[in-house]
Amino acid sequence: MIFLRAAQREFTQNAVAVFVALFAILISTVLIRLLGQAAGGRVPADAVLALIGFGAVAQMPVVLSLTIFIAVLMTLSRWYRDSEMVVWFSSGLPLTAWVRPVLRFALPVVVLIAALSLFVAPWAQKKSVEYKEQLSNRDDVSRVAPGLFRESSGGERVFFVEALSGEEGRARNVFASSMQNGRLGVMVASEGHTEVDATGNRYVVLERGRRYEGTPGTPSYRVMEFERYQILMESREAQSAPRQPKTLALPALIKSADDRSRGELLARISTPVLAIMLSLLAIPLSFVNPRAGRTNNLILAVLVYLIYSNAVSVCQAWVGQGRLRFDVGLWIPHLAMLGVLAILFYRRISVFARWRRR
Repeated sequence: MIFLRAAQREFTQNAVAVFVALFAILISTVLIRLLGQAAGGRVPADAVLALIGFGAVAQMPVVLSLTIFIAVLMTLSRWYRDSEMVVWFSSGLPLTAWVRPVLRFALPVVVLIAALSLFVAPWAQKKSVEYKEQLSNRDDVSRVAPGLFRESSGGERVFFVEALSGEEGRARNVFASSMQNGRLGVMVASEGHTEVDATGNRYVVLERGRRYEGTPGTPSYRVMEFERYQILMESREAQSAPRQPKTLALPALIKSADDRSRGELLARISTPVLAIMLSLLAIPLSFVNPRAGRTNNLILAVLVYLIYSNAVSVCQAWVGQGRLRFDVGLWIPHLAMLGVLAILFYRRISVFARWRRR
């Protein structure tokens, strides 16, 4: 049928445009958040790009769900505005006849959303956490970079290296500042390198420099020249944060009896179900009266989406807190929205039935 082919083509075109816009917004939001954390020292600057990728993958199910909803809504709203739906109804086809073409467009994307929500997004969350732990567990020497002031993990030392020389592990014009027992020590050396002794301790060795030592706020300072000065670097022990439910693989999540894990499982299962429901809700919500305002349906659609997604989030939180059974929390928001969907279809069909009798 010509109308159905045109609808599928327009669904796809609008979906591509909406996805590009939403993905750009997602990347911008994640980038701003990570740059703020990097500026505050909570995230290493060299980790921003990788964390953006992991964050984008983790949020992809939400982006694709909104893409389906907005694409169907935009397409059918335009058909109402351009009176193409009049031809559809004049051909004797009801509003419910749109369910099949919409599902034909939405189901492949919903399958992708299910795969992302159940398997890929948890993997991205896990890799993001592991990558942050790996970077935070680096020792102080690994944090030093030419041309940059770098603070040690404990905040007690500051290092600056002007440039790396051709020899492996050696640097030129090294600056080091440390605070010990309330006294500030500043060391400046022409060269420096790292050494590891027989017991595995790692040192920064400064050569041909000076050390300025004193108490801040007082004039009592000492100046010492040295040919060789060693600074013991304390490597941080690898720390592993407790595994969060959002990073667990699906089999481990199913086996877990923890309430938080059940809440996370509810959220993963609800994501593709929510996408299907949103695509069907867009059919009655797309109604536009050319004689009335064109934004009423969009406002209603936004409200329905916010109420629906927040209801799923509330059920997830209640299940995670043990206040609601898993099976009840899983189906309550979707069954409620299914009832809303039936009411909306009934109202639109009754309106068009009265219009046809005239």
